This record gives sequence, structure tokens and C-alpha cells, in this order.
Amino acid sequence: MNILITGGAGYIGSHVVKELLEVSKHNITIVDNLSTGSAETLETLRSMGEFQFRGLDLKEFDKVAQLFSENSFDIIMHFAASIVVPESVENPLKYYMDNTVNTINLIKCAIDNDVKRFIFSSSAAVYGEPKSLPANGVDENYVTDPINPYGMSKLMSERILQDTAKAYPQFKYIIFRYFNVAGADIHYENERLRPRIGQKFPDATHLIKIASECAAGKRDKMEIFGNDFNTVDGTGVRDYIHVDDLADAHVKAIDYLQQHDSDIFNIGYSKGYSVKEVIDTMKKVTSTDFKVEYTTHREGDPATLISDNTKIKTKMKWTPKYDSLGLICQSAYEWEKRF
Repeated sequence: MNILITGGAGYIGSHVVKELLEVSKHNITIVDNLSTGSAETLETLRSMGEFQFRGLDLKEFDKVAQLFSENSFDIIMHFAASIVVPESVENPLKYYMDNTVNTINLIKCAIDNDVKRFIFSSSAAVYGEPKSLPANGVDENYVTDPINPYGMSKLMSERILQDTAKAYPQFKYIIFRYFNVAGADIHYENERLRPRIGQKFPDATHLIKIASECAAGKRDKMEIFGNDFNTVDGTGVRDYIHVDDLADAHVKAIDYLQQHDSDIFNIGYSKGYSVKEVIDTMKKVTSTDFKVEYTTHREGDPATLISDNTKIKTKMKWTPKYDSLGLICQSAYEWEKRF
């Protein structure tokens, strides 16, 4: 297949490209403006296989249209987005432009150029803060009620995909609602874990990324945003998933769409860990210690958010390989030590 991957030089997109290069012979075109994606990551990916790269921004509608006119794509995998929740509260228009408007144009290009498959990178942020958390976590039918512009920008894009598919029956989609993605490429050299790609997002806000930077000596300390949540230890509880397991689900989705209708899938491990538990795990697996300070919780952060992953495991036959908080932390740390 001819696959267009937006944001393919970024954290999640690059791991999906890696997975595709390792397991398939698809023709891959990456589009990335390198605002948060990395040229170095692209060079590493080139050592794994061939792909085309176009350095453009999705808001450059004329150039995006030209890209589609010059190529015949079978499927779009759309990762490019702005993703920092607190920033979305401070600058909502940026998020609606980057995440919703650009997605609308991409879907329009798909319809105008007879691209029949679309895999969309959404977020558990569409659920907002569950009023009562089911025992197995929130499933795909749980009410969507975002509490920040980032989550709303993703939910609006989901609705646009759904409405488009109703209007154009030949157009099918998969929506993946990510929970907390973390870790780095599981790759061993001489029996030692040596990630080749990882999270290079500048000024990262993700917990495990920050904790791994502290363990690697790149930061003097880190903060816990809030210890007054209604959780086991007062800190926020999240469902963490290794990025390679996430990438594997995207590869499976390509074949799944050939035989099945459009659908929405949660993708997480259905396990919750508090912020304090994550930090303690990072310290343990890396045999390090670092300073941790408490501060007030951030606007837009729910107390607890855990997935129910029954649907993706049942329908897509997806089975996690790296379902271990320790391994997630270790891989993130080994990646940070390389730089």
C-alpha cells in the first residue's frame, strides 16, 4: 500500500514508521514540519528502510493539495497535532487550528482524491474526567466530555471523521483513543536494551519522559502537579502504554480496515498507576534518586483515567508485548542516557 503518515518524524509517528519498515513492504510518505519532530529521527529511520519525506506544515493547504495530486495514497495515518494540555487551555485557538482545522482539510483531501482509509490519532482526553470510574476503566461507549481544548479538538475531529464516513460509504476510519504513551524503541544490542528512537519532544510535559531525564541527570528535580486528588496517594492516576505496543496496533489496523467497518478503539493496558508510583518505579529500575517537589495541580487534569481495552483485544486480536511499567521506565531511561 501507499501510506501517508503525518507527523512521522515525531514520537509516536516515528515508532509506527519503524514498525512498518520492519514488518512490511508498504510505500511510506512522511509529512512533518519538524516543529517537534526530529531530523535525526528521520536519519535513524532511513537506516531501517526506505521512505519519502516531505517537509511541510499541514496548514499549508495548497502544498497539501499538491502532495495529494502528485501521489496516489491508499491510507492516511494522521499523527501530526499539538498535544500539551495546559497550553491548550492558555491558547485554545492554536489547538483548534492545528488539531481540528488541519484534520478537516486532510479528510477533505482524502475524499477529493479517493483515499478510502484513515487512521486517526485521538486521545483519552475526549472522556474528560469520568464522574464514576467503572471497575475495568472507561470503554469506548463511555460519555465523551472533554475538560480542556486539547480533548475537545480531538473529539471534534472524531465527529468529522464519523460524519464524513456516513456521507461517503467508501471511506472508512479507525480512531485510536490513546491513554498515556511512554517508553522508547525496544531494541537490544549485545543483550543490552539500546533504543534507536525515542521521545525527543522539546520541553516535554509527559511524566515518564521527565522522570527519565531526572534519572539520567539532565534535570535537577521534577514536580508532581497535585497531591490532593481523590486517589490512593493523592496524585493523579493514569494508564500507561509502551509506544511499541501502540505502534503494533496501528499496523494491525491497516489489515483490519480491509475486512471490517469503521470503528473506535481505546488503547491502553487497563491498569492505573499514580504519579508517585511511576516516579518510585523509575528510581527503582534505574537505581537513581532525584529531587521531587509537590505543587498545585494543573487546570484540565482529571484525577483518574484508565482504559477498558477489551474491545481492541477482542476485535483486533491485539496483544500487548511490553505490559510492564518497569520496562516502560527502563526503555525511556536508556534512551535518555544515549544523549
